[in-house]
Amino acid sequence: MSTFDEILKIRQKKLAQLKQLGIDPYPEKSPRTHEIKTVHDQFKKLSQSKKTVTVCGRMTGLRFHGGAIFADLKDSTGKIQILFKKDTLAEQFEFIQYFDIGDFVWASGALFATQQGEQTIEAKQFGMLSKSVRPIPQEYFGLSDEEERSRRRYVDLLANEDVYARFQKRFAIIKAMREYLYDKGFIEVETPILQPIHGGANAKPFKTYHNALGIEMYLRVAPELYLKRLIIGGFDKIFEIGKNFRNEGIDREHNPEFTTMELYWAYQDRDGLMQFTQDLFSHMFESFIKNVKEYEYQNAVYRLKTPYPRIQYDQALKQAVGLSYDASRDEFVQAAKAKGIEVEHNEPKYKIADTIIKKLVYPTLTQPTFLIDHPIEASPLSKASNNKALRFQLVIAGLNELCNAWSEINDPAYQKEQFANQEKNRKAGDEEAQRMDTDYIEALEYGMPPTAGIGIGIDRLIAFITNAPSIKEVIPFPTLRPRE
Repeated sequence: MSTFDEILKIRQKKLAQLKQLGIDPYPEKSPRTHEIKTVHDQFKKLSQSKKTVTVCGRMTGLRFHGGAIFADLKDSTGKIQILFKKDTLAEQFEFIQYFDIGDFVWASGALFATQQGEQTIEAKQFGMLSKSVRPIPQEYFGLSDEEERSRRRYVDLLANEDVYARFQKRFAIIKAMREYLYDKGFIEVETPILQPIHGGANAKPFKTYHNALGIEMYLRVAPELYLKRLIIGGFDKIFEIGKNFRNEGIDREHNPEFTTMELYWAYQDRDGLMQFTQDLFSHMFESFIKNVKEYEYQNAVYRLKTPYPRIQYDQALKQAVGLSYDASRDEFVQAAKAKGIEVEHNEPKYKIADTIIKKLVYPTLTQPTFLIDHPIEASPLSKASNNKALRFQLVIAGLNELCNAWSEINDPAYQKEQFANQEKNRKAGDEEAQRMDTDYIEALEYGMPPTAGIGIGIDRLIAFITNAPSIKEVIPFPTLRPRE
Protein backbone atom coordinates (compact mmCIF):
# COMPACT_ATOMS: atom_id res chain seq x y z
CA MET A 1 0.00 0.00 0.00
CA SER A 2 1.29 3.47 -0.87
CA THR A 3 2.28 5.74 1.98
CA PHE A 4 0.52 9.01 2.60
CA ASP A 5 3.47 11.00 1.19
CA GLU A 6 3.50 8.88 -1.96
CA ILE A 7 -0.23 9.41 -2.48
CA LEU A 8 0.22 13.13 -1.91
CA LYS A 9 2.94 13.33 -4.58
CA ILE A 10 0.82 11.37 -7.09
CA ARG A 11 -2.12 13.71 -6.60
CA GLN A 12 0.05 16.82 -6.83
CA LYS A 13 1.47 15.46 -10.10
CA LYS A 14 -2.04 14.98 -11.48
CA LEU A 15 -2.89 18.53 -10.47
CA ALA A 16 0.15 19.85 -12.36
CA GLN A 17 -0.73 17.75 -15.42
CA LEU A 18 -4.27 19.16 -15.50
CA LYS A 19 -2.88 22.68 -15.54
CA GLN A 20 -0.41 21.75 -18.29
CA LEU A 21 -3.37 20.52 -20.38
CA GLY A 22 -5.00 23.92 -19.97
CA ILE A 23 -7.74 22.56 -17.68
CA ASP A 24 -8.67 24.66 -14.67
CA PRO A 25 -8.89 22.18 -11.74
CA TYR A 26 -10.77 24.79 -9.68
CA PRO A 27 -13.32 26.44 -12.02
CA GLU A 28 -15.78 29.05 -10.78
CA LYS A 29 -18.99 27.71 -12.32
CA SER A 30 -20.80 24.42 -11.72
CA PRO A 31 -23.19 23.16 -14.43
CA ARG A 32 -25.53 21.31 -12.05
CA THR A 33 -29.17 20.95 -13.15
CA HIS A 34 -30.37 18.58 -10.41
CA GLU A 35 -29.50 17.69 -6.82
CA ILE A 36 -28.92 13.96 -6.45
CA LYS A 37 -31.98 13.47 -4.24
CA THR A 38 -34.13 15.08 -6.92
CA VAL A 39 -32.73 12.65 -9.50
CA HIS A 40 -33.68 9.70 -7.29
CA ASP A 41 -37.12 11.12 -6.49
CA GLN A 42 -37.91 11.77 -10.18
CA PHE A 43 -36.00 8.79 -11.58
CA LYS A 44 -38.89 7.15 -13.41
CA LYS A 45 -39.97 10.35 -15.16
CA LEU A 46 -36.42 11.44 -16.02
CA SER A 47 -35.28 8.03 -17.26
CA GLN A 48 -38.34 7.52 -19.47
CA SER A 49 -37.91 10.94 -21.07
CA LYS A 50 -34.20 10.27 -21.69
CA LYS A 51 -33.64 13.80 -20.37
CA THR A 52 -30.04 14.78 -19.74
CA VAL A 53 -29.31 15.60 -16.13
CA THR A 54 -26.16 17.11 -14.68
CA VAL A 55 -25.13 16.34 -11.13
CA CYS A 56 -22.18 17.58 -9.08
CA GLY A 57 -20.52 16.15 -6.03
CA ARG A 58 -17.57 14.52 -4.34
CA MET A 59 -16.33 11.25 -5.82
CA THR A 60 -16.49 8.62 -3.07
CA GLY A 61 -15.80 5.45 -5.06
CA LEU A 62 -14.14 4.25 -8.29
CA ARG A 63 -14.52 0.76 -9.79
CA PHE A 64 -12.74 -0.28 -13.00
CA HIS A 65 -14.27 -2.85 -15.39
CA GLY A 66 -12.19 -2.88 -18.60
CA GLY A 67 -13.69 -0.30 -20.93
CA ALA A 68 -16.09 0.93 -18.27
CA ILE A 69 -15.59 2.76 -14.99
CA PHE A 70 -18.23 3.11 -12.28
CA ALA A 71 -17.98 6.00 -9.84
CA ASP A 72 -20.04 7.07 -6.83
CA LEU A 73 -20.87 10.76 -6.66
CA LYS A 74 -22.17 12.31 -3.46
CA ASP A 75 -23.64 15.70 -2.61
CA SER A 76 -25.36 16.80 0.60
CA THR A 77 -28.67 15.29 -0.55
CA GLY A 78 -27.53 11.79 -1.50
CA LYS A 79 -25.32 9.53 -3.60
CA ILE A 80 -25.63 8.21 -7.16
CA GLN A 81 -23.65 5.93 -9.47
CA ILE A 82 -22.02 7.32 -12.62
CA LEU A 83 -21.02 5.10 -15.57
CA PHE A 84 -18.12 6.19 -17.78
CA LYS A 85 -17.91 4.09 -20.99
CA LYS A 86 -14.88 4.23 -23.26
CA ASP A 87 -16.85 3.65 -26.47
CA THR A 88 -19.24 6.48 -25.57
CA LEU A 89 -16.74 9.05 -24.31
CA ALA A 90 -13.94 8.32 -26.84
CA GLU A 91 -10.86 10.45 -26.13
CA GLN A 92 -12.44 12.12 -23.09
CA PHE A 93 -12.41 8.73 -21.35
CA GLU A 94 -8.64 9.09 -20.84
CA PHE A 95 -9.29 12.17 -18.73
CA ILE A 96 -10.52 9.92 -15.89
CA GLN A 97 -6.92 9.00 -15.11
CA TYR A 98 -6.65 12.38 -13.38
CA PHE A 99 -9.58 11.62 -11.07
CA ASP A 100 -9.18 10.46 -7.47
CA ILE A 101 -11.54 9.62 -4.68
CA GLY A 102 -12.29 12.90 -2.95
CA ASP A 103 -12.35 15.04 -6.09
CA PHE A 104 -15.40 17.18 -6.83
CA VAL A 105 -16.63 16.48 -10.36
CA TRP A 106 -19.69 16.96 -12.54
CA ALA A 107 -21.31 14.50 -14.92
CA SER A 108 -24.06 14.89 -17.54
CA GLY A 109 -26.05 12.12 -19.14
CA ALA A 110 -29.24 10.07 -19.26
CA LEU A 111 -30.54 7.84 -16.49
CA PHE A 112 -30.91 4.08 -16.51
CA ALA A 113 -31.12 1.24 -14.00
CA THR A 114 -28.50 -1.52 -13.92
CA GLN A 115 -29.40 -5.22 -13.87
CA GLN A 116 -29.16 -5.01 -10.08
CA GLY A 117 -31.63 -2.12 -10.13
CA GLU A 118 -29.16 0.60 -9.17
CA GLN A 119 -30.07 4.04 -10.48
CA THR A 120 -27.21 5.26 -12.66
CA ILE A 121 -26.23 8.14 -14.94
CA GLU A 122 -24.35 7.20 -18.12
CA ALA A 123 -21.98 10.11 -18.56
CA LYS A 124 -21.91 11.84 -21.92
CA GLN A 125 -19.83 14.70 -20.54
CA PHE A 126 -17.96 15.25 -17.30
CA GLY A 127 -15.37 17.52 -15.76
CA MET A 128 -13.38 18.55 -12.70
CA LEU A 129 -14.74 21.03 -10.18
CA SER A 130 -12.10 20.80 -7.44
CA LYS A 131 -9.03 18.59 -7.28
CA SER A 132 -8.53 16.93 -3.89
CA VAL A 133 -4.81 16.87 -3.19
CA ARG A 134 -5.06 15.08 0.15
CA PRO A 135 -6.65 11.62 0.42
CA ILE A 136 -9.60 11.11 2.77
CA PRO A 137 -8.00 9.32 5.78
CA GLN A 138 -10.54 6.53 6.04
CA GLU A 139 -9.49 5.29 2.64
CA TYR A 140 -5.86 4.95 3.66
CA PHE A 141 -4.83 5.16 7.31
CA GLY A 142 -7.99 5.92 9.25
CA LEU A 143 -8.95 8.80 11.55
CA SER A 144 -9.85 7.47 14.99
CA ASP A 145 -8.00 9.67 17.51
CA GLU A 146 -10.66 11.73 19.31
CA GLU A 147 -8.66 14.94 19.42
CA GLU A 148 -7.67 14.70 15.75
CA ARG A 149 -11.28 14.02 14.83
CA SER A 150 -12.32 17.20 16.64
CA ARG A 151 -9.39 19.20 15.31
CA ARG A 152 -10.03 18.17 11.69
CA ARG A 153 -13.79 17.95 11.84
CA TYR A 154 -14.06 18.46 8.09
CA VAL A 155 -12.23 15.15 7.59
CA ASP A 156 -14.21 13.50 10.39
CA LEU A 157 -17.43 14.42 8.55
CA LEU A 158 -16.10 12.96 5.31
CA ALA A 159 -14.76 9.76 6.82
CA ASN A 160 -17.56 8.91 9.29
CA GLU A 161 -21.16 8.83 8.13
CA ASP A 162 -22.46 8.58 11.69
CA VAL A 163 -20.67 11.82 12.59
CA TYR A 164 -22.20 13.55 9.56
CA ALA A 165 -25.63 12.27 10.57
CA ARG A 166 -25.12 13.50 14.16
CA PHE A 167 -24.38 17.04 12.99
CA GLN A 168 -27.33 16.95 10.62
CA LYS A 169 -29.43 16.12 13.66
CA ARG A 170 -27.80 18.90 15.69
CA PHE A 171 -28.92 21.53 13.20
CA ALA A 172 -32.37 19.93 12.93
CA ILE A 173 -32.78 20.03 16.72
CA ILE A 174 -31.92 23.73 16.88
CA LYS A 175 -34.33 24.42 14.00
CA ALA A 176 -37.10 22.47 15.73
CA MET A 177 -36.57 24.39 18.98
CA ARG A 178 -36.78 27.70 17.14
CA GLU A 179 -39.96 26.65 15.37
CA TYR A 180 -41.54 25.52 18.64
CA LEU A 181 -40.78 28.88 20.27
CA TYR A 182 -41.99 30.83 17.24
CA ASP A 183 -45.22 28.83 17.38
CA LYS A 184 -45.64 29.81 21.05
CA GLY A 185 -45.36 33.50 20.21
CA PHE A 186 -41.74 34.19 21.18
CA ILE A 187 -39.56 36.62 19.25
CA GLU A 188 -35.91 35.84 18.53
CA VAL A 189 -33.57 38.69 19.49
CA GLU A 190 -29.85 39.45 19.66
CA THR A 191 -27.73 40.89 22.47
CA PRO A 192 -24.03 41.85 22.76
CA ILE A 193 -21.28 39.27 23.04
CA LEU A 194 -18.71 41.95 23.94
CA GLN A 195 -19.77 43.40 27.30
CA PRO A 196 -18.20 46.01 29.61
CA ILE A 197 -19.30 43.96 32.67
CA HIS A 198 -19.75 40.21 32.70
CA GLY A 199 -22.98 39.12 34.33
CA GLY A 200 -25.92 36.76 34.16
CA ALA A 201 -24.10 33.71 35.53
CA ASN A 202 -21.46 32.79 38.10
CA ALA A 203 -18.49 32.12 35.86
CA LYS A 204 -14.96 33.29 35.17
CA PRO A 205 -14.92 35.38 31.97
CA PHE A 206 -12.54 35.83 29.06
CA LYS A 207 -11.03 39.33 28.93
CA THR A 208 -10.22 41.34 25.85
CA TYR A 209 -9.36 44.97 25.09
CA HIS A 210 -11.11 47.49 22.88
CA ASN A 211 -8.43 49.69 21.33
CA ALA A 212 -10.69 52.50 20.08
CA LEU A 213 -12.49 52.92 23.40
CA GLY A 214 -9.42 52.15 25.48
CA ILE A 215 -11.30 49.83 27.82
CA GLU A 216 -11.24 46.22 28.95
CA MET A 217 -14.22 44.19 27.77
CA TYR A 218 -15.44 40.65 28.35
CA LEU A 219 -16.87 37.92 26.20
CA ARG A 220 -20.30 37.31 27.65
CA VAL A 221 -20.80 34.48 30.12
CA ALA A 222 -24.56 34.81 29.56
CA PRO A 223 -26.94 37.16 27.70
CA GLU A 224 -29.37 37.38 30.63
CA LEU A 225 -28.98 40.97 31.79
CA TYR A 226 -29.32 42.35 28.26
CA LEU A 227 -32.32 40.17 27.48
CA LYS A 228 -34.03 41.49 30.62
CA ARG A 229 -33.26 45.03 29.46
CA LEU A 230 -35.38 44.17 26.41
CA ILE A 231 -38.17 42.97 28.70
CA ILE A 232 -37.96 46.34 30.47
CA GLY A 233 -38.13 48.01 27.06
CA GLY A 234 -41.48 46.38 26.27
CA PHE A 235 -40.81 42.96 24.70
CA ASP A 236 -42.83 40.32 26.58
CA LYS A 237 -41.76 36.96 25.08
CA ILE A 238 -38.20 36.74 23.76
CA PHE A 239 -35.40 34.24 23.25
CA GLU A 240 -31.85 34.15 21.93
CA ILE A 241 -29.82 31.20 20.64
CA GLY A 242 -26.13 31.96 20.67
CA LYS A 243 -22.65 31.46 22.06
CA ASN A 244 -21.50 32.02 25.63
CA PHE A 245 -17.89 31.97 26.81
CA ARG A 246 -16.65 30.83 30.21
CA ASN A 247 -13.00 30.58 31.18
CA GLU A 248 -13.30 27.12 32.70
CA GLY A 249 -12.00 23.60 32.30
CA ILE A 250 -12.80 21.25 29.45
CA ASP A 251 -14.51 17.90 30.08
CA ARG A 252 -17.39 15.81 28.74
CA GLU A 253 -19.93 18.41 29.91
CA HIS A 254 -17.98 21.66 29.47
CA ASN A 255 -16.40 23.62 26.62
CA PRO A 256 -15.22 27.23 27.06
CA GLU A 257 -17.38 28.25 24.07
CA PHE A 258 -20.86 26.75 24.07
CA THR A 259 -24.37 27.31 22.71
CA THR A 260 -27.40 28.16 24.79
CA MET A 261 -31.00 29.14 24.30
CA GLU A 262 -32.11 31.78 26.79
CA LEU A 263 -35.77 32.72 27.05
CA TYR A 264 -37.55 35.44 29.05
CA TRP A 265 -41.28 35.63 29.54
CA ALA A 266 -43.04 38.62 31.10
CA TYR A 267 -46.01 37.98 33.40
CA GLN A 268 -44.88 34.38 33.90
CA ASP A 269 -43.69 32.74 37.13
CA ARG A 270 -41.33 29.90 38.11
CA ASP A 271 -43.97 27.18 38.18
CA GLY A 272 -45.55 28.23 34.90
CA LEU A 273 -42.15 28.25 33.23
CA MET A 274 -41.41 24.82 34.70
CA GLN A 275 -44.53 23.41 33.01
CA PHE A 276 -43.56 25.11 29.73
CA THR A 277 -40.05 23.65 30.02
CA GLN A 278 -41.46 20.16 30.53
CA ASP A 279 -43.63 20.61 27.43
CA LEU A 280 -40.67 21.90 25.40
CA PHE A 281 -38.34 19.06 26.35
CA SER A 282 -41.11 16.50 25.86
CA HIS A 283 -41.66 17.89 22.36
CA MET A 284 -37.93 17.73 21.56
CA PHE A 285 -37.55 14.17 22.88
CA GLU A 286 -40.63 12.88 21.07
CA SER A 287 -39.50 14.56 17.83
CA PHE A 288 -36.03 12.99 17.79
CA ILE A 289 -36.12 9.87 19.99
CA LYS A 290 -38.02 6.77 18.86
CA ASN A 291 -38.77 5.26 22.27
CA VAL A 292 -39.13 7.85 25.02
CA LYS A 293 -40.37 5.23 27.49
CA GLU A 294 -37.02 3.41 27.49
CA TYR A 295 -34.27 5.49 25.92
CA GLU A 296 -30.73 4.15 26.19
CA TYR A 297 -28.08 6.81 26.60
CA GLN A 298 -24.49 5.63 27.10
CA ASN A 299 -25.54 2.19 28.36
CA ALA A 300 -28.09 3.53 30.85
CA VAL A 301 -31.86 3.45 30.30
CA TYR A 302 -33.94 6.59 30.90
CA ARG A 303 -37.68 7.14 31.11
CA LEU A 304 -38.53 10.36 29.33
CA LYS A 305 -42.29 10.39 29.83
CA THR A 306 -43.97 13.29 31.61
CA PRO A 307 -44.61 14.45 34.25
CA TYR A 308 -41.00 14.84 35.33
CA PRO A 309 -40.46 14.28 39.08
CA ARG A 310 -39.32 17.11 41.33
CA ILE A 311 -36.81 17.03 44.15
CA GLN A 312 -36.15 19.90 46.55
CA TYR A 313 -32.56 21.04 47.08
CA ASP A 314 -32.63 20.19 50.80
CA GLN A 315 -34.16 16.80 50.02
CA ALA A 316 -31.30 16.09 47.62
CA LEU A 317 -28.70 17.07 50.24
CA LYS A 318 -30.28 14.87 52.87
CA GLN A 319 -30.35 11.97 50.41
CA ALA A 320 -26.65 12.47 49.70
CA VAL A 321 -25.08 13.28 53.08
CA GLY A 322 -27.90 13.59 55.62
CA LEU A 323 -27.60 17.39 55.94
CA SER A 324 -29.95 20.26 55.15
CA TYR A 325 -28.56 23.48 53.74
CA ASP A 326 -28.89 25.08 57.19
CA ALA A 327 -25.87 23.03 58.34
CA SER A 328 -22.55 24.86 58.73
CA ARG A 329 -19.83 25.05 56.14
CA ASP A 330 -17.59 22.90 58.32
CA GLU A 331 -20.23 20.18 58.41
CA PHE A 332 -20.43 20.25 54.61
CA VAL A 333 -16.65 20.09 54.31
CA GLN A 334 -16.55 17.03 56.56
CA ALA A 335 -19.46 15.37 54.73
CA ALA A 336 -17.85 16.02 51.33
CA LYS A 337 -14.46 14.65 52.38
CA ALA A 338 -16.14 11.58 53.88
CA LYS A 339 -17.56 10.88 50.41
CA GLY A 340 -14.21 11.42 48.71
CA ILE A 341 -15.07 14.88 47.35
CA GLU A 342 -12.24 17.41 47.39
CA VAL A 343 -12.96 20.88 48.75
CA GLU A 344 -10.91 23.89 47.72
CA HIS A 345 -9.58 26.36 50.29
CA ASN A 346 -12.17 29.05 51.10
CA GLU A 347 -14.71 27.44 48.75
CA PRO A 348 -18.13 28.86 49.73
CA LYS A 349 -20.72 26.57 51.26
CA TYR A 350 -23.13 26.80 48.32
CA LYS A 351 -20.45 25.48 45.94
CA ILE A 352 -19.63 22.56 48.24
CA ALA A 353 -23.33 21.70 48.47
CA ASP A 354 -23.69 21.96 44.69
CA THR A 355 -20.76 19.58 44.14
CA ILE A 356 -22.19 17.09 46.62
CA ILE A 357 -25.51 17.00 44.73
CA LYS A 358 -23.80 16.69 41.34
CA LYS A 359 -21.50 13.89 42.49
CA LEU A 360 -23.90 11.89 44.64
CA VAL A 361 -27.49 12.64 43.56
CA TYR A 362 -27.40 13.26 39.81
CA PRO A 363 -26.01 9.79 38.98
CA THR A 364 -29.02 8.19 40.69
CA LEU A 365 -31.63 9.88 38.49
CA THR A 366 -33.13 7.60 35.84
CA GLN A 367 -35.34 10.21 34.21
CA PRO A 368 -35.37 13.99 33.71
CA THR A 369 -35.86 15.52 37.16
CA PHE A 370 -36.53 19.07 38.30
CA LEU A 371 -34.26 20.23 41.15
CA ILE A 372 -36.05 23.13 42.87
CA ASP A 373 -35.75 25.64 45.74
CA HIS A 374 -32.03 26.37 45.67
CA PRO A 375 -30.08 28.40 48.27
CA ILE A 376 -30.47 32.15 47.88
CA GLU A 377 -26.71 32.80 47.94
CA ALA A 378 -26.32 30.47 44.95
CA SER A 379 -29.04 32.35 43.04
CA PRO A 380 -28.20 36.08 42.89
CA LEU A 381 -30.68 36.80 40.08
CA SER A 382 -33.61 34.78 41.41
CA LYS A 383 -36.59 35.87 43.46
CA ALA A 384 -36.99 34.06 46.77
CA SER A 385 -39.79 32.79 48.98
CA ASN A 386 -39.49 31.28 52.47
CA ASN A 387 -35.72 31.72 52.27
CA LYS A 388 -35.53 29.58 49.10
CA ALA A 389 -34.77 30.74 45.58
CA LEU A 390 -37.70 30.39 43.16
CA ARG A 391 -35.47 28.46 40.83
CA PHE A 392 -35.31 25.10 39.05
CA GLN A 393 -32.87 23.02 37.05
CA LEU A 394 -33.73 20.11 34.78
CA VAL A 395 -31.22 17.35 35.47
CA ILE A 396 -30.30 14.20 33.55
CA ALA A 397 -27.67 11.83 34.90
CA GLY A 398 -24.40 11.90 33.00
CA LEU A 399 -24.83 15.43 31.66
CA ASN A 400 -25.75 17.41 34.79
CA GLU A 401 -28.15 20.30 34.21
CA LEU A 402 -29.83 20.71 30.85
CA CYS A 403 -31.32 24.00 31.94
CA ASN A 404 -31.29 26.59 34.71
CA ALA A 405 -34.30 28.83 35.37
CA TRP A 406 -35.92 31.14 37.91
CA SER A 407 -38.37 33.91 38.61
CA GLU A 408 -36.39 37.07 37.91
CA ILE A 409 -35.69 39.71 40.52
CA ASN A 410 -37.44 42.93 39.49
CA ASP A 411 -36.89 44.84 42.75
CA PRO A 412 -33.87 47.07 42.00
CA ALA A 413 -32.92 47.52 45.68
CA TYR A 414 -32.95 43.75 46.32
CA GLN A 415 -31.00 43.08 43.12
CA LYS A 416 -28.40 45.65 44.18
CA GLU A 417 -28.12 43.90 47.54
CA GLN A 418 -27.55 40.54 45.79
CA PHE A 419 -24.86 42.04 43.58
CA ALA A 420 -23.21 43.52 46.68
CA ASN A 421 -23.13 40.04 48.26
CA GLN A 422 -21.51 38.73 45.09
CA GLU A 423 -18.83 41.41 45.32
CA LYS A 424 -18.10 40.26 48.89
CA ASN A 425 -17.72 36.70 47.63
CA ARG A 426 -15.36 37.96 44.97
CA LYS A 427 -13.16 39.71 47.51
CA ALA A 428 -13.13 36.48 49.53
CA GLY A 429 -11.63 34.66 46.54
CA ASP A 430 -14.60 33.55 44.44
CA GLU A 431 -13.44 34.35 40.88
CA GLU A 432 -16.80 33.27 39.46
CA ALA A 433 -18.85 35.77 41.48
CA GLN A 434 -20.96 38.23 39.52
CA ARG A 435 -20.15 41.94 39.42
CA MET A 436 -22.12 44.97 40.47
CA ASP A 437 -23.87 46.22 37.31
CA THR A 438 -25.16 49.69 38.12
CA ASP A 439 -26.51 50.25 34.60
CA TYR A 440 -28.69 47.15 34.95
CA ILE A 441 -29.89 48.37 38.38
CA GLU A 442 -30.81 51.69 36.75
CA ALA A 443 -32.74 49.80 34.06
CA LEU A 444 -34.69 47.92 36.74
CA GLU A 445 -35.59 51.25 38.35
CA TYR A 446 -37.68 52.00 35.25
CA GLY A 447 -39.75 48.92 36.12
CA MET A 448 -39.72 45.34 34.91
CA PRO A 449 -42.89 43.21 35.00
CA PRO A 450 -42.89 39.87 36.84
CA THR A 451 -40.75 37.70 34.57
CA ALA A 452 -39.45 34.15 34.44
CA GLY A 453 -36.34 33.18 32.49
CA ILE A 454 -34.45 30.05 31.48
CA GLY A 455 -31.16 29.07 29.92
CA ILE A 456 -30.91 25.71 28.12
CA GLY A 457 -27.58 24.08 27.29
CA ILE A 458 -28.02 23.24 23.62
CA ASP A 459 -24.84 21.15 23.38
CA ARG A 460 -25.80 18.95 26.34
CA LEU A 461 -29.33 18.51 25.01
CA ILE A 462 -28.01 17.45 21.61
CA ALA A 463 -25.44 15.11 23.17
CA PHE A 464 -28.25 13.38 25.04
CA ILE A 465 -30.59 13.11 22.05
CA THR A 466 -27.84 11.80 19.74
CA ASN A 467 -26.30 9.44 22.34
CA ALA A 468 -22.96 11.25 22.18
CA PRO A 469 -20.52 10.44 25.01
CA SER A 470 -19.51 14.11 25.43
CA ILE A 471 -20.47 17.54 24.16
CA LYS A 472 -17.19 17.61 22.20
CA GLU A 473 -18.84 15.11 19.84
CA VAL A 474 -21.68 17.52 19.01
CA ILE A 475 -19.77 20.81 18.82
CA PRO A 476 -18.47 21.21 15.25
CA PHE A 477 -15.17 22.74 16.36
CA PRO A 478 -14.59 22.36 20.12
CA THR A 479 -11.81 24.22 21.92
CA LEU A 480 -8.50 22.34 21.78
CA ARG A 481 -4.92 22.93 22.79
CA PRO A 482 -2.88 24.03 19.73
CA ARG A 483 -0.62 21.46 18.15
CA GLU A 484 2.91 21.67 19.53
